[in-house]
Amino acid sequence: MSETTQYNSVAHYINAQPEPTKKALLELRECILKVEPNATELLNYNIPAYALVENGKRDQQIMIAGYKKHIGLYPSPTTIEKFEPELTEYKRGKGSVQFPLDRPLPIELIIRMIEYRKKLLTE
Repeated sequence: MSETTQYNSVAHYINAQPEPTKKALLELRECILKVEPNATELLNYNIPAYALVENGKRDQQIMIAGYKKHIGLYPSPTTIEKFEPELTEYKRGKGSVQFPLDRPLPIELIIRMIEYRKKLLTE
């Protein structure tokens, strides 16, 4: 899909991705919903976002995005900082981590990151 495609739903976004990207995004989505089954699914910046608390604004959401060679998880800078020692083999930004599509997702680590983020938002 081109960078200018406007998606009308998370399902539209995910289904528009190449198969390996789509599969990985669905796995990430499953991790988020496992931690917070009531997460509100929406689009933010034209990518999937999950509000971890009711009516969660952007800073209360976890976002995910698909790319040609990786998927991005955007759990917040505090979460990336907390898990930094476990993320050294992945490319990171201030509030994001990239998981390459040619390797299995570290599901257990991702779930712990989401749980941590949710805990910060609900304390």
